[in-house]
Amino acid sequence: MLWKTGLIFLCWGLTSGELQDRQSGTPAAPARTTLDFGLVPSGVYDTVAYYEPGAIGILFNMMHAFLYVVQPNPFPEDLVIRVAKDKFGAIQSEYQKVSACDCAYLNLLTLCRVQVIYYELGFVVCAALGLLFTVLLPLVGLLFCLCRCCDNCGGEMHQRQRKNADCLRGLLTTLAGVLCAYAANQNLSSQLKSMRRLVKSNLKDLHTFANQTPAQIDYLISKYDTVKQHVLHDLENVGVILGGRIHEELGKDVQPALNGVLSMTGTMRDTKDALENVSLSLETLQEGTVKLQANLSLVRGSLSNALNDPVCTHPQSFEICHNIRSTLPKLEIAANYSSLTDVTNQLDKVNEVLKTDLGQIVEKGFASFNDTPNLVTDQTRNIVEGVKVLLDDVGSNVTTFTKLFPVHSTLTNFTKMISHTHSQIEDIYPQVDQMDFYRWICCITLCCMVVLILTFNFLGLLCGILGFDRHATPTTRGCVSNTGGNLLMAGVGFSFLFSWVLMGVITALFLAGGNLEKLVCEPFQTRQLFKVLDTPNLANSAWKNFIPGYLYNDPELDLTAYSLYSNCKDNRGIYSALHLDKVFNISAFFNTSVYSKDVSRKFEGMKVDLRGIILLESEGKQNLISFTETGINEIDFAAYLEEVNKGVTRIDLVDFASRLDAQADQLSKGTLQTSLKGHANTIRQIHIQQVIPLEKSMVIYPCLTDVRVRDVLAAVDAAQYLISHNATFVINQETEKYKQTIIGYFKQYIDWIRTSLALEVATCKPLSNIVDTAEILGCSFLLDSMNTFWFGLGCSTLFLLPSIILSVKLAKFYRRMDTEDVYDE
Repeated sequence: MLWKTGLIFLCWGLTSGELQDRQSGTPAAPARTTLDFGLVPSGVYDTVAYYEPGAIGILFNMMHAFLYVVQPNPFPEDLVIRVAKDKFGAIQSEYQKVSACDCAYLNLLTLCRVQVIYYELGFVVCAALGLLFTVLLPLVGLLFCLCRCCDNCGGEMHQRQRKNADCLRGLLTTLAGVLCAYAANQNLSSQLKSMRRLVKSNLKDLHTFANQTPAQIDYLISKYDTVKQHVLHDLENVGVILGGRIHEELGKDVQPALNGVLSMTGTMRDTKDALENVSLSLETLQEGTVKLQANLSLVRGSLSNALNDPVCTHPQSFEICHNIRSTLPKLEIAANYSSLTDVTNQLDKVNEVLKTDLGQIVEKGFASFNDTPNLVTDQTRNIVEGVKVLLDDVGSNVTTFTKLFPVHSTLTNFTKMISHTHSQIEDIYPQVDQMDFYRWICCITLCCMVVLILTFNFLGLLCGILGFDRHATPTTRGCVSNTGGNLLMAGVGFSFLFSWVLMGVITALFLAGGNLEKLVCEPFQTRQLFKVLDTPNLANSAWKNFIPGYLYNDPELDLTAYSLYSNCKDNRGIYSALHLDKVFNISAFFNTSVYSKDVSRKFEGMKVDLRGIILLESEGKQNLISFTETGINEIDFAAYLEEVNKGVTRIDLVDFASRLDAQADQLSKGTLQTSLKGHANTIRQIHIQQVIPLEKSMVIYPCLTDVRVRDVLAAVDAAQYLISHNATFVINQETEKYKQTIIGYFKQYIDWIRTSLALEVATCKPLSNIVDTAEILGCSFLLDSMNTFWFGLGCSTLFLLPSIILSVKLAKFYRRMDTEDVYDE
């Protein structure tokens, strides 16, 4: 082998030694698993608590605009709260008992009355006008009749002729008010079908709510099996999981140490090969330099003899021959390789060290360390069995959940109550239909009163217009024209008879419907009604919130009507919406700390002893020490470098041969020139065949190994000490993580149950739907229709006043008179 190759192998083996990954069989510690409990089965609710009035909504908007004009004041929240706190009339009873000196209380009563009057001012004015209309119109009608009987107020059948008489023969009237009232009346009857559909849909949703909740509770309980399976999996694979984590953490120190030792086995083999190559190369180099020296000596002697040629005595050749002769001493070797030390002794010692299979010893260390999971499995068997027993106990406790919380029996009774309620509602539908029929008849009768009056008016106009003759005198008017005038007067008579009745009904409906709209429906839509209901100490002076005070006798609990409605509107679970934890505290039952303490108690006795793991036997350590004692570091690399740096020859043979050729060319042709050129070629052959191979093997890198071996041994000793004495910290740390993983499964399950109970189990959307349905039925169906009815009927009734005046005036132009004025031609 070549000198250069051998020394490179030697130095590479002594200094670097490729590290090998020996983690085969090392279990990977799995990441913490996020449990998937699936989706809680949810019921589908059919009720859509939304109402779109359609075309009649235009009339509703007109009615609302009128009410806003009548009552533009905002909802009197403070006044309503004050009245409610005073028990709706207790002020009056207390007013009679209060002493005269109790001015503050009297001032409070006066202030309340002033606020009520101010708020109801619009209603009071309208109601006063309505009552005035109701009272005065019959009196005016009576006086009008008496006056007519006395031939006054147009009772005299005589008409004065005027040039503008034609301008007075007209009347502007409309059926819009009656049609508005009729549409509202008809809308109320037609909405009964929608009312039945909404009621039925709400009751069906309550059935769904009651029937689905037990299945949802059972689903929550059944998902404990998911937790159990994951815990059992981790317990049965405690060696892979816990042992793997311990192995991984300790392996951060152990693996590099054993890999370093393993790399030294390769270093030893490479060192052996390198020393063998160096020994062989050194022998070859020494022999090569001896032969080179001999060949150079022959060439030098031959050249010296050739320069004795007589040609060199000529003046032209003397100087050339002299120059060639002066360079002949440089034709010799520069390095003395025979003085370099032989490496046979070191090679023998390395071979002796390699008789011990260090790689097999390291493999035993790896196998011992990789057996950590099995050691953990064997040493934690009792702990695992104890946790399994605890797992079954927890499962039994979870199963008792439904027994402690009577869901099934409660909801069974609730379902029976719903069915009974539904049956009762179905039973009253015929009565509702009958009452609605009577109501419809009454409303139609009221509309017919106006229609009757308008009918007389329109027939009177029609007959009067058709029968009117411009050329006929008032006393000679035709029968048709006279009939039209009589019909107009009949309309006036019926107006006096019916209009006060209509106005009385309208005023009553206006006061009732208008106030309900302003005090109930509008505040509900703006949610101000909830603010009133949620006023602290409203229902009871000792209760902050009346709902929890009534349900749980805990008025300080943050449970209000609005929060309950909002949570149900968002379809949250009734458990969180109603704060049922006051009745059955799930958090206390599923207390994570209880399970954490139980699991921690089971793991308290866990002891994992790894002192039986031997990373490197004493034979392996001795083998490494013996390798440092082979003497390879005693090789004098400085001497090698010194000789290599000298080069093979003192002069460049190729350059020498070239100059020799050039000098020979300066000589005259002859024996000397031919001899010199022959010697130049010989020198070139020596360079190619001997010098170049020697030069390729003259590269040396000095190396040192004592430090590296000491570092490897120190790393192994540190890793062994860690396993035998300081592994407790790592074991406790990873055991705690493993324990927290087990506890984490329970925590995930409990958190999932809490979240599911709050958001998905027994969602109370049906409850908010019932409130919204009641608002739709009461406000949109009933109240808007009723208010629109009196609004339209009231407009028609008010138009009866100008109708009376115009009809009386107009009848004069159509009726046949007894006397008349004389025309001026």
